[in-house]
Amino acid sequence: MYIMEEGLGHVGSDYGAGDPRPKRTIAFSQVENVYVIRYENINPQGRLFGGQLVSWIDEVAGACAGRHTGLPVTTASIDNLTFKRGAFLADRLVLLARMTYVGRTSCEVRVDSYIEDKEGYRHTINRAYLTYVAIDDNGTPIPIPYGLEINTVAEKARWDGAILRRDYRKNRQHMGF
Repeated sequence: MYIMEEGLGHVGSDYGAGDPRPKRTIAFSQVENVYVIRYENINPQGRLFGGQLVSWIDEVAGACAGRHTGLPVTTASIDNLTFKRGAFLADRLVLLARMTYVGRTSCEVRVDSYIEDKEGYRHTINRAYLTYVAIDDNGTPIPIPYGLEINTVAEKARWDGAILRRDYRKNRQHMGF
């Protein structure tokens, strides 16, 4: 049963409290980029080309992961890339990236994509979760020097969700997906 004050209650989750590394806050590494949809971003159906959005998502998430780790990072996976509505010519697209989880050598970033209207209201068009791995000059995974400071119930729920997604990825890999 889900208890709001306890997050998802993942077995063994201490939300990084036992992590001896110095911690950085979610706000420290948050990245927000704004793009205006132009003709070169539009597909033949008159909507934002999905591949362009994926590229921008990877860019903003990579900046967030790199800011948190202070190291070179590489994309390991993209999970739950969900298109909720389209974007069109001259729309103002806002991408907001936040850390959700930091492990030993990998971390997860959540990117929310919005269309911002003329009054400044944001309407969700996409959500994605990306996993990055910190690497050395040879592309070998290396330890991330900073943990993630988790304070709020929402941050705990995002941390638990990241652990569940990590477990699903491991299971899919084991099954050959």
